[in-house]
Amino acid sequence: MDGGGWEAGRVGATNIGRLRQQQGKQQAARGGAVTAWHLRVFAAVVGVMGCLLLAASLAMSAVHQVQFRNAAISRNFRGLQELKQNIVRKEQAEQIMHGRLLQMATSAVTKNGSETEDFALWEEPYKQARKWKPCAAKHSLDDEEPDENSNGFILISANGGLNQQRVAVCNAVVVAALLNATLVLPRFLYSSVWKDTSQFGDIYQEDYFINYMKNDVRIVKELPSHLQSLDLEAIGSQVTDMEISKEAEPSEFVKSVLPILQQNRVVHFLGFGNRLGFDSVPVHLQSLRCRCNFHALKFVPELQKAGSLLVQRLRRVSAMQTEMDKQLFGNNMLDPGFAENHDAAGAPNKYLALHMRFEQDMVAYSLCEFGGGEEERRELQAYREKHFPLLAMRLRNTTVSPEEQRSLGRCPLTPEEAGLVLSALGYDRRTFIYVAGSQIYGGAPRLRPLTRLYPNLVTKEDVLTADELAPFRNFSSRLAALDFIACASSDVFAVTDSGSQLSSLVSGFRIYHGRGRAPTLHPNRKRYAQFLSEEGSIAWSVFQKRVRQMVEEYKRVSPRPRGRSVYRQPRTPGCMCRAGGDGSVDF
Repeated sequence: MDGGGWEAGRVGATNIGRLRQQQGKQQAARGGAVTAWHLRVFAAVVGVMGCLLLAASLAMSAVHQVQFRNAAISRNFRGLQELKQNIVRKEQAEQIMHGRLLQMATSAVTKNGSETEDFALWEEPYKQARKWKPCAAKHSLDDEEPDENSNGFILISANGGLNQQRVAVCNAVVVAALLNATLVLPRFLYSSVWKDTSQFGDIYQEDYFINYMKNDVRIVKELPSHLQSLDLEAIGSQVTDMEISKEAEPSEFVKSVLPILQQNRVVHFLGFGNRLGFDSVPVHLQSLRCRCNFHALKFVPELQKAGSLLVQRLRRVSAMQTEMDKQLFGNNMLDPGFAENHDAAGAPNKYLALHMRFEQDMVAYSLCEFGGGEEERRELQAYREKHFPLLAMRLRNTTVSPEEQRSLGRCPLTPEEAGLVLSALGYDRRTFIYVAGSQIYGGAPRLRPLTRLYPNLVTKEDVLTADELAPFRNFSSRLAALDFIACASSDVFAVTDSGSQLSSLVSGFRIYHGRGRAPTLHPNRKRYAQFLSEEGSIAWSVFQKRVRQMVEEYKRVSPRPRGRSVYRQPRTPGCMCRAGGDGSVDF
């Protein structure tokens, strides 16, 4: 097209545009009244819808605040709730080891509750438990401190997770008193398993610990400057777990460690895992151990506040009620605003805390098999090679029978096996259960048998929001502290692994501070394995009777048996006292 043609086309297009514009004005004039009417109607509709949406939003917000009772948390469905959703999608992959018993248990949990027979579901069955009283509290309000002319300073770098480290701290208090030494605030070693950089002051209140124990042991936050530059290993002041017997007698420390302390003025215990025994420790030192564990170690305020929020939501109450609460939370209970923002009406909710110690590290270390076949064996062996190289090396020269391990009671209970215990005891399908522990090995398929029996399962990730948990993310010890709090405060605590430090410490804490009203369910894994081995023929009534007898036997009240941990069974001289019928108190 040449220049004149292009210009004519442009003028024609302009004229057509003007014509359309005039037509549009005429149509607008004719339809103006109609359009205005439509706009008014549209505005009215939008206004009504807006009001409805606002009302719905306010209603949903109110509903969102109502705490759960017979259903899972109604906020962010994470943790077990996500697992339940995954289970629906992967139901064909669920892992069941005891199909016949599980089928009978599924029927039983719908009938449980009205037929509990003689088993006390929510109470301590033996009244003798209430006669035992705590006796290790600080015995003096004086400011008198130990002699500053000590033999030197003791450092410890504790290994393991939260609960192993707690035991190491209190054992170190005893050793410091035994050797007339000054204790430096313990350090916590970084573990490739736990992957937590937390130190003492991130978990426990440093000043409270120092002040509470000051009448018994002098504790400082760091070494004097003139000792900080020493190469402790080079001068022979570093003592590893290889150099001290497991659960050693006090005399071993006096013989092998005291000379080093007196010569170099400092000793560094590296690891310090279970390096002090129980039976040979004098009563006055045993008392220090209990004073440390049950009174001096208080969680930092951030953990206390989050823990009180967790427990109050589990109980559906706006105020803490028990002696246990006072010990766990002190002055850092949740503020009164909780009652305004949450539905706390009605009777408190009872909940059972289940410590499910079925994480991959425990499963791998047990050398047991759990029905996963060759794939499971390869996966666990690879985990042992990476995290437990010494164990993996030993297995190359030794054959370990998984069947024998199970018969000896050395295998952690699966979620399915834990559910069978609870159903045999008489807990019905509506039972509200808080599950402590980290990632369940095997994930959703492994958890499915338990959720089939007890759908009302929650974890701390379900009860607390992501923002409330944010300060503790990536710190396994701090998350474990929240589990410790929820388990210690529960109406009933169920143990699945007697070798677990958390279960051990929580059980002892409930005995010491529970005033005989904090029952713990503790299966004997060796006996339980025998019951399960008869699955093909055992009747449900027989299985139920055996499980109840097994659990009731553990509940019997008696002083600490010889060789048992004071942390788990504190009914022992120097720790707890027994009140007589005439009001007197003795052991």
